Amino acid sequence: MPSLMKPPQAEPAGHPTYSEIFPCEPSTAETGRRLVRGVLAMWQLDDLADRAELVITELIANASRHTTCPEIRLVVGRPSATRVRVGIVDEEPGRLPTLGHADVEDESGRGLLLISAVADRWGCDLQGVGRCLRAKEVWAELCTEGDA
Repeated sequence: MPSLMKPPQAEPAGHPTYSEIFPCEPSTAETGRRLVRGVLAMWQLDDLADRAELVITELIANASRHTTCPEIRLVVGRPSATRVRVGIVDEEPGRLPTLGHADVEDESGRGLLLISAVADRWGCDLQGVGRCLRAKEVWAELCTEGDA
């Protein structure tokens, strides 16, 4: 009977993703930060937690400031072994994010600039078909240490 020199390794199926629905209000940011930090700890990616918390805070602030949605969906996923994606889904696909041009005295308008500075990339995906767009996800990706 032949023996195996090395035991077989199971390959992960799909890409893990966690999502949860929250009220679309600034106070959700605290819960969002805890959730993101907890998911990253589960995946043993604690080194990304500070940047991911900053990103999710800004995404929640933008959604609560620039949409009238009562709820948002927070998403934390692993699109690949070397990337983590954090995002916010809202039901206002017609309100797309744009980089701000804040003056020194302005108290807001720097959220996406900050995300652009700390994330490896960011973007917005529309959800729906054709003219029946139902939502958008504004997201940012962080590379794990091996892909930085």
